[in-house]
Amino acid sequence: MITTLSNATLSASIKHKGAELYSLKNHENQQYIWEGDPAFWGKHSPILFPIVGTLKNNTFTIDGKKYQLPRHGFARDMEFQLIEKTENSATFSLLATAETLLNYPFEFELQIIYTLEENDLVIAYKVVNKNNSKLPFSIGAHPAIALPGDFESYAFEFEKEEKLTFFLLENDLISNTTKTLETTKNVVPLTFELFKNDALIFKNLKSKSLSILKNSKPYVKVDFEDFPSLGLWTKDQAPFVCIEPWLGYSDTTDNSGDLFEKEGIFILDAHQTFDAKFSITIL
Repeated sequence: MITTLSNATLSASIKHKGAELYSLKNHENQQYIWEGDPAFWGKHSPILFPIVGTLKNNTFTIDGKKYQLPRHGFARDMEFQLIEKTENSATFSLLATAETLLNYPFEFELQIIYTLEENDLVIAYKVVNKNNSKLPFSIGAHPAIALPGDFESYAFEFEKEEKLTFFLLENDLISNTTKTLETTKNVVPLTFELFKNDALIFKNLKSKSLSILKNSKPYVKVDFEDFPSLGLWTKDQAPFVCIEPWLGYSDTTDNSGDLFEKEGIFILDAHQTFDAKFSITIL
């Protein structure tokens, strides 16, 4: 099933599977979300929960007991329930099931709320801890922004001037090797060479927004005030780039395996609620 929202400027469509943003168009019918061609990458904007990235050996431990989770967790592959809908907003909910409890032994509710506001699509996350104990989790976004035409006519523009140090992956885990992006007035031209070693992973950024420029003109902006980390990714020759606000990231190569000790993990107290949001603005 697909739910569609609209306002005077934009329309957005969300698949109930994974509560995944499927389409974001202006009223000239220009598409800003990647179409999901499996020849490159068969997704559009998956939710990453209850982990972001990859666990060492796809395994974690709680109180010494081993559990397994696939890359980016399970929420993106599950059917969400639409629990509230207006013309310009929709709220989707996912509850723990007997199946999820086998691999992630915690009761939770995950809500994803989409709201169109003028030129913005605001995507809010709500995580409810339904346990009498603490809930360890990570959560992240993975929107793929469609880049029609020449990939190298686009550029990133970071909000603030800063040293853009990112971490390299080693067998899908965060290594201790870093590199620094060269910028000119906070601008980084896009090339496929940038992504030759997979995603660029920034653990902490001063910038809380990132714009895509097309031929030096504003195209799309992603604001991520509530997220400390960011991933940037594409596939070779693919006409899209992912701007990924994250709370957490892959295991480090020296990770102990204990989920409560995982670098970047968020620990939510019993019966508490976590809220965060980011937005995609059409410029």
